[in-house]
Amino acid sequence: MAESRREIAKALVVNVLIAVAKGVGAAISGSGAMLAETLHSFADCGNQVLLFVGIRSSHKPPDPRHPLGYGRAMYFYSFIVALLLFFGGGVFSIREGIAKLAHPERVEDVGIAIGVLAVSLVLDGYSTWSNVREIGRRRGDKSLWRYLRDTKDSDLILVFGENVAGVIGIVTAFVSVLVAHATGDGRWDAIGSLAIGLVLVAVATFLAREVKSLLVGEAADPAVCAHVAAVAEADADVERVLNVITMQQGPGEILVAAKLEYRAGLSTAEIVAAINRFERDLKARAPEVRWSFIEPDDEA
Repeated sequence: MAESRREIAKALVVNVLIAVAKGVGAAISGSGAMLAETLHSFADCGNQVLLFVGIRSSHKPPDPRHPLGYGRAMYFYSFIVALLLFFGGGVFSIREGIAKLAHPERVEDVGIAIGVLAVSLVLDGYSTWSNVREIGRRRGDKSLWRYLRDTKDSDLILVFGENVAGVIGIVTAFVSVLVAHATGDGRWDAIGSLAIGLVLVAVATFLAREVKSLLVGEAADPAVCAHVAAVAEADADVERVLNVITMQQGPGEILVAAKLEYRAGLSTAEIVAAINRFERDLKARAPEVRWSFIEPDDEA
């Protein structure tokens, strides 16, 4: 979680600087694409604050009403962030683009707009590079796309999605402002705003779908089941693994429920000792397993 906090903090600082710069540029130039990017960056600032709240909430200890803790709170706040990105950034940008298409306006002081966008691209590019580097450290041999689909670190993929959308949005705004100024046709600026809105809607839809799966209840990485099998194979008292259910309860928090067939002739005390040993060995191999429930049985 410390790495996630650092990535979110970097993104927040960068987005505050970018949002203020874009806002000044939008006010001076009158560009709809610049306004769309300004709103996008301010929305991102609010999103990062929500992710901090999510991290704080997910660290609350278990209590009688929530015996498995609050780990999924991170997924709730992540889903809210995806919704805000969709409506606060994407839908508004599309609305602004449609309005500008109906009533196009000439883009003024294009030099200021281009300068602001260039600085924003450097800042957003740095934040994206830092985010990609952290993802590269975590994904191992997986492809980037596979990691984004499989990862349980919703906060990290949300920051990545925002960063990618930000870079694409800045480049789109850059091109649309230049073309609108060169042609004297404000409709190109409106098209840029529409394109930015569509990118934000697409990114937010992908993020919301991934986070929804975690929020509803998603199985942990298949490697956890492999750890269960490996511990069972090394345990002389376990005949075979009958069934395993895993559940991701939050970033770095996994629940495991397993049915194991123990060798015949064990006393109740010996089975209890064997179960306790199995749970210790499993958590030693997979520290992210926070809860484990082992049931001795002879059929699946």
